[in-house]
Amino acid sequence: MSHPAPSWASIRRPERLADTPVVRRGADWWLVSSSGSVLATDPVFTGELDRFAADLAAANRAVAEIRAQGNTARKARS
Repeated sequence: MSHPAPSWASIRRPERLADTPVVRRGADWWLVSSSGSVLATDPVFTGELDRFAADLAAANRAVAEIRAQGNTARKARS
């Protein structure tokens, strides 16, 4: 399914890639600014965006696990 081009005003913070002007809509990466959107089509660039997004997601999961372990340890001590 094709997704419409995102507009700057329509982008919610969680949709952006690490507070950058890059948004993933479906399988497409978009570069978004207040003056418009550009579909990223270069496979090398979009591959790097895919890898960065995957690494960021893994880091977020690791931080969540560390926080959960800390919460569990604090509850066990009290």
